[in-house]
Amino acid sequence: MSFIELLWAYILVFVLSAVPFLEGYAVVPLAIIAGLATVPAVILGLVGNIVTVFLVIAFVDKIKAWRKKKKGEEEGQVDSKRSVRAQKIWNKYGLPGLSIIGPLFVGSHVTAFMSVSLGATKKKAFVWMTASITIWTIVFVILAHLGIDLLGHQDDGVSNRFFN
Repeated sequence: MSFIELLWAYILVFVLSAVPFLEGYAVVPLAIIAGLATVPAVILGLVGNIVTVFLVIAFVDKIKAWRKKKKGEEEGQVDSKRSVRAQKIWNKYGLPGLSIIGPLFVGSHVTAFMSVSLGATKKKAFVWMTASITIWTIVFVILAHLGIDLLGHQDDGVSNRFFN
């Protein structure tokens, strides 16, 4: 791979990790399986995901106002299934539980939004979401490496097997 192609691949890891619902813990293992180096892929994936989660947390009040205006929410409106599920997790496990469990079901961006909406401080929500994103990314990277080892393709990327 040329330098420009490699640079483009790492930029894609960063950008795709920042996209809600794609998440760093999904993009980084795919990048590694595709043949990118683990450490830069993990760092860029984490930074991409964490930066956008930080933005959600920082602007949660503006997002709430925008959602309220867009949906025309009224006082007696019934909560969505996601909100009810998040409230149950919040009541049972608190911020740590919601931060760890939430990203697997609704993504880290929605979980961050729900955490602050349910009463967490922005600082605590950011710390717990950063920990959660890091934990899940590392878990999925380890699983990807174990899967590559299991298949016996440690040193050649998927792209090399399919496109060369």
